[in-house]
Amino acid sequence: MHLLLLFRIATLNPTMARQRMGQHFLADASWQQRILDTLPRTPDETWIEIGAGHGEMTHLLAAEGSRVVAIEADARLAEGLAQSLRAEPEKWPGVEVVAGDVLKLDIGKLAPGKFRVYGNLPYYITSPILHHLFGYAERITSIHVVMQLEVAERIVARPGRHEYAYLSAACQFYTKPEIALRIPPGAFRPPPRVRSALVSMTLPGERASLHVADEKRFLTFVQACFGQKRKTLRNNLRAMAPDQRIHAALAACGLRPDARAEQLTLAHFAALFANLI
Repeated sequence: MHLLLLFRIATLNPTMARQRMGQHFLADASWQQRILDTLPRTPDETWIEIGAGHGEMTHLLAAEGSRVVAIEADARLAEGLAQSLRAEPEKWPGVEVVAGDVLKLDIGKLAPGKFRVYGNLPYYITSPILHHLFGYAERITSIHVVMQLEVAERIVARPGRHEYAYLSAACQFYTKPEIALRIPPGAFRPPPRVRSALVSMTLPGERASLHVADEKRFLTFVQACFGQKRKTLRNNLRAMAPDQRIHAALAACGLRPDARAEQLTLAHFAALFANLI
């Protein structure tokens, strides 16, 4: 059974407390439907909705015959949704409300088997949430998240592009990301000052072919490689190994002595990691 983690597509009063969390709520019904139409859905899926708000998407998901575990960080909104469920149980078949913060929850315990992820993420914590999800990579089939367009472009950027950075490498290690939709500010309440995008990520990514022994240390290593983008790998890695050893590792991987992180593929990073760590 697939489980779709749904993070937030809801029409909310712009005065609600969750605005303070940096969230912009997807208020436009046509955009709700367009995004819903991009999601891979089959009958009898279990969905976990994180950031359920008033339950606009909860209701839509439940209407398709799915089990929905609706997670909401704001206790008042969670209680309001629970009250709606109790008042009209026939409208919300198979729905369970959970009050909690996704970054503090063990999402792997919410349902057995594989699951999918959807999120309309607060822009300022997009990266922490993605890294939290990657901890469940063995259980996740795909991730679909709304985020700031600039971050989306960074995630899908390939080596050699100016936008290519540590987040690009980390996301492409675990997933195959693509920008599915570009979403205008007017679709949200309150409208953000930046453009947004829906990024779809299919798992597994290059992780499946690289077979890195220690993934946590590998990502720490990659992050160090991007420590200061204007510096060469030799400069960024001097805290990890002597310069002579770094020079030899670069040569062994077929890389120039003045190579920079934004020029490297994940296969290059994996080979360099194996030679240095």
